[in-house]
Parts: sequence; structure tokens; C-alpha cells
Amino acid sequence: MIRDGLFERFPVGAVYGMHNWPAMRPGEIGVNPGPMMAAADRVTIEITGRGGHGAHAYMAVDPVLVAAHIITAVQSIVSRNVKPLDSAVISLCAVQAGDPGAFSVIPGSATLTGTVRTFNPVVQDLVEQRLHDLCSAVALGFGASATVHYERIYPATVNSDAEAVFAADVAQSLVGEGHVVRDMEPSMGSEDFSFMLQVKPGAYLRIGQGGEGSCFLHNSRYDFNDEILPLGAALHASLVEQALPTTSN
Repeated sequence: MIRDGLFERFPVGAVYGMHNWPAMRPGEIGVNPGPMMAAADRVTIEITGRGGHGAHAYMAVDPVLVAAHIITAVQSIVSRNVKPLDSAVISLCAVQAGDPGAFSVIPGSATLTGTVRTFNPVVQDLVEQRLHDLCSAVALGFGASATVHYERIYPATVNSDAEAVFAADVAQSLVGEGHVVRDMEPSMGSEDFSFMLQVKPGAYLRIGQGGEGSCFLHNSRYDFNDEILPLGAALHASLVEQALPTTSN
């Protein structure tokens, strides 16, 4: 949308968005000046070994063994390469290798896929480089090879300070001071609204929809709370009303 000229066709001074948040009670609104959600990157690690018979493993180069060591080794990037006061998550969430029916066959290759989450582009660069170096070195140590494909999908969602404060003030006018969280803890989740915040000032907010014990997002038991819709609509309308200059005859 942005590349297709959205803001050239429809010029705006600021952008605002919101997402329901099960960890907050209905009637609560949260925002934070600065980071709200992390950048999301996709990682694919292709490991090439040499297949063989499980009974004669010494004649093979086992990519499953290499994959296991890589899964463990990459966790050292966050604990030993990223500064303690910075934030990063590396999660390798899928392993594909071999055939469950071929229980005694060592496959020739294995693939790991996962995600990296960061707030700081410098940390993002560091993690990407360390993944390339570490995976290659671990695989080489077993006589195999590893290729890392790193795809940057969403940048970090970072609110501009003035617009975040303004949005909190507008929210307070609707729900009261005690129901607005002005220093909302950032989430390592990600959001494509971040692309808009890269080119326009604005703020991304969270609107409570559940509370303690509620099922979190992206869960098969998640149930959207329709009762928060009027507040969400009122918040959007109030942001527009209070942001636009008033005119009089």
C-alpha cells in the first residue's frame, strides 16, 4: 500500500492503530512511547550431510545430529552475544528430516525453520551474522554444511513519543486515568502497522478484551470479545476529533 502511493493519494499527518489484548481487562487501553512490538524475521537453515544406514552411522554424515547441535548452539547468541539490556529471541520451531517410516535410514539433509525477534536494528544485524557464522561452523565440525536463509519480514513497531502521549490523553478522556497504561510493556510479537510508523508519526495501542486467565492470541480457544467494539470505535473517532483542527464560521 505504501509503495503504491497510499500517503501520496491520501496525505495524513499521523497514523494510529490498535489491537485487542487478552491480558488486559475490557475498558483498559495501553500504549508506550517508543517500541511496542518487535521486528519479525524468518530463518531457514538447510543442512547437508551424507545419508546412510542407521546401523552403519560411521559411514554417514548425520544431518539430524548436526541439526540438534545447531538448535542448542544458536541459543548462545542471545545469552553470550547480545547485550543483557537489549532484547532478542531466537526460536527454531520446526525440524524436517528423514521419513518416519524409514526408521533406520539416516537422511542426507535436514531443514530447520524459525523466527528471530528484536527491537534494535543493530541487534538484528548482529543476530543475523552470528547465525550465518555459527551454523556454518557447527556443521563443518561434523563434516556437513549449513546454509542460512534470513528474511526480514516486519520491522519493529515503534511509536513516536508525541503521538503516543496524545493517544494516551485521548484514551484517558474516554475511560479515565486509572484505566490507561502509559508505559505498556513492549511485546516480542510483530505487526505490519510498523511499516506505516516508519514513514509517518503515530502510535499503536492495545485495547483490553479479556483479563487474567483469558486465552491469548493465536490460540484455537481464542474468542474475540465483541463488547469492546464500541470502545474501539470511540477511541478511533476521538483520536480524529481531537487531532484535527476545529473550524468556526
